[in-house]
Amino acid sequence: MKATLFADGGSRGNPGPAASGAVLYAEDGTALAEVGEFLGIATNNVAEWRALLIGLARARELGVDEIAIRLDSELVVRQLAGIYRVKHADLIPLAAKAKALLREFRSTDVQHVRRKDNAAADAVVNQVLDEAAARSRAGMT
Repeated sequence: MKATLFADGGSRGNPGPAASGAVLYAEDGTALAEVGEFLGIATNNVAEWRALLIGLARARELGVDEIAIRLDSELVVRQLAGIYRVKHADLIPLAAKAKALLREFRSTDVQHVRRKDNAAADAVVNQVLDEAAARSRAGMT
C-alpha cells in the first residue's frame, strides 16, 4: 500500500512544552490516520524527529510499504539525506531509529515542504500542546 506522511513537531519555547504530530494519507487523498504525542519539555528538533518516528510507526502498523514523506523541517530532511550530520546527542538515537524504520519500506521519498503545505500535521501538534496546557491548568486550580 502507498501512502503520504506529513509530520511536524513543535515546542513552545526551545526547549519548552513540545509535541509531535503526523497525518497519513492514502493515494486518493483520504486520511488514513492522525497521531499526536506530547513530549513534555523538549526542543523543536527532538519534536520534529519524534513526529517522523510516530508517523513511520503508524504507517507500518497500517501495512504501508511505499511511503512519501513530507516534512517542513529542512534540517531533518537534510540530516536524513546525509547532507548534514546529526551531531546533537539527543538527536542521534532518534535519527538512527528513523533510518532503521525507513529501511522497512519497499520505497521511500523524503521531501521538504513549506510550512503552509504541512498544515494538517501542524494542527495536530498545536492541538496536543493546547490539550496539555489545559490539563496542566486544570491540575493547578
